[in-house]
Amino acid sequence: MQSSALTLLFAAALMASLLVKFWLATRQMRHVATHRDVVPAAFAQTITLAAHQKAADYTLAKGRFGLLTTAFGYIVLLGWTLLGGLDSLNVAVRDAVEPRFGGMAYQLALLAAFTLIGGLLDLPFELYSTFRIEQQFGFNRMTWKLYVADMLKGLFVGALIGLPIAALILWIMGATGSLWWLWAWGAWMVFNLAILVLYPTVIAPMFNKFQPLADESLKARVQTLIARCGFQAKGLFVMDGSKRSAHANAYFTGMGAAKRVVFFDTLLSKLTPGEVEAVLAHELGHFKHKHVTKRIVSMFAMSLAGFALLGWLSGEAWFYTSLGVQPSLAAPNDAVALLLFLMVVPVVGFFISPLFAQLSRKHEFQADAYACEQSSGQDLAAALLKLHEDNAATLTPDPLYVRFYYSHPAALERLSAIQLQTSRA
Repeated sequence: MQSSALTLLFAAALMASLLVKFWLATRQMRHVATHRDVVPAAFAQTITLAAHQKAADYTLAKGRFGLLTTAFGYIVLLGWTLLGGLDSLNVAVRDAVEPRFGGMAYQLALLAAFTLIGGLLDLPFELYSTFRIEQQFGFNRMTWKLYVADMLKGLFVGALIGLPIAALILWIMGATGSLWWLWAWGAWMVFNLAILVLYPTVIAPMFNKFQPLADESLKARVQTLIARCGFQAKGLFVMDGSKRSAHANAYFTGMGAAKRVVFFDTLLSKLTPGEVEAVLAHELGHFKHKHVTKRIVSMFAMSLAGFALLGWLSGEAWFYTSLGVQPSLAAPNDAVALLLFLMVVPVVGFFISPLFAQLSRKHEFQADAYACEQSSGQDLAAALLKLHEDNAATLTPDPLYVRFYYSHPAALERLSAIQLQTSRA
């Protein structure tokens, strides 16, 4: 009874989330298309009609493609679960590997096979997105040689990092008793903290070049801002983002006193020194309000709840059978439980994702307010407008779509808040 009930619940959640996603996506496309031919009054003096129409066309192209990828993703998910795809893969890998190499090798092989098949299924869509849509709108700078090199490096790094942590989690699941989920959660947290430390100095340089910021005037300005805000940074770096994309960005990375400030070279080429300072002040605002710490703590809490839930579900036969997998009586089922859980969680999590999006938008408003206090609100507004235009971000998103998905406020809301903050200063 539990098995059939969970099957129906999962199928209902799957269908409901698919319908909501399609409804929101079509609302967004209709709204953007309706406003394509007129620049909003608030931006009429700063954004050209051609730029506004390019942003609309880019949004529509990504939206149409998104409908296709979403539908395909749901078909694949249904195939893995209720239609028995994971069960068939599990049986094939188990029969081929477990008798000769043991349970751990079989489980790692299952995780690797699942990941590889998923990557191959997604590959045509990724290629079309990069070499068709991004290319069409002038954003892609990736060559086929670089794409293949990145893919091979990604596979290497994924195997180098992913297999050991997967082996550790699987070992903990099988060796530490009923509270295995607590020990696994602890291992997972240590792993994530280690990645935060290693990413800027070990992993990221495998894909991009990072050069110290050479502009002495801008460097002095940035260092003054950082000192004024009471922060420490180990270095100021410029990343060669332009070799892959024309999109621009800046970010902090690292932990504690080892934090780094990284600017995309595309960002520095498009913004004035004052605008760069304002963008950096915004990022500092996230640290001032402890947004990063709060997000890490939230991630720890949610992952603890997730491991606890998995600890319960992995011991229940109906969890497997309701999702199309027959658990093994002679071999460990831990890898199967992990895969099923990772496939089910996003379906359920979709319905609470607007809460996290709303919290993220609140954080962005707070960071903007801090940037207006520490730098120029006018420079921040000018920088945001340039980035919206250069990234072809639509100025006329559907309000409901924004509330559901956007991690950053829509341009009009954000600029209005900056203007209000500046007028109070």
